[in-house]
Amino acid sequence: MRLALTLLALTLAAPASARGGIVHVRLDTTLGPITLALDARHAPKTVANFMAYVDDRRFDGIDFYRAARRASAPTYGFVQGGIGTDPRRILPPYPLETTAMTGIRHTDGTISMARRSDPNSAGGNFFITIGAIPSMDARPGAPGYAAFGHVVGGMATVKKILAQPIGGRMGGQTILHPIRIVHAVRLDGKAKPTGLVKPWLEKTKK
Repeated sequence: MRLALTLLALTLAAPASARGGIVHVRLDTTLGPITLALDARHAPKTVANFMAYVDDRRFDGIDFYRAARRASAPTYGFVQGGIGTDPRRILPPYPLETTAMTGIRHTDGTISMARRSDPNSAGGNFFITIGAIPSMDARPGAPGYAAFGHVVGGMATVKKILAQPIGGRMGGQTILHPIRIVHAVRLDGKAKPTGLVKPWLEKTKK
């Protein structure tokens, strides 16, 4: 009886991701909102990592800082945002879930995790594609990137970010006036913050 009650409690407490496989998130930016549908059924580790940042509010006040436009077709490419190299916001990395594992490809409007050369180094930075970029999918000898959902609202905002003036670092792809993500909010289920300290919210001690 106790086991049955425990299982019932766990079922009732389960977030939408556990029931339907999709978690919706809205990124409120200074250029407009972007709504994401994250596939927790096929990319559970990647979605769990992203949602930890959302639920901890680690993505509140960060920026879209990169616009990588295709040279031959500048209305296509990807935009990148996240915590950058801010050590105060970062959470531990997690194992790469490749597109070969998840079946989620880098089509138009895909959200995927940015990383360093180490395949397992993804953390608090992500990108959104404008147009398909199959070169980011896994292939023999190249693990690719961890796609984990798609934009379901606000692609016009994503395209505005891609069109921002760029220059400087990252091969001249740095957005000169970064686009602020004012707030990232979960739209499904119950928030599950990590409970870890949030040093970026602490007031500077004099």
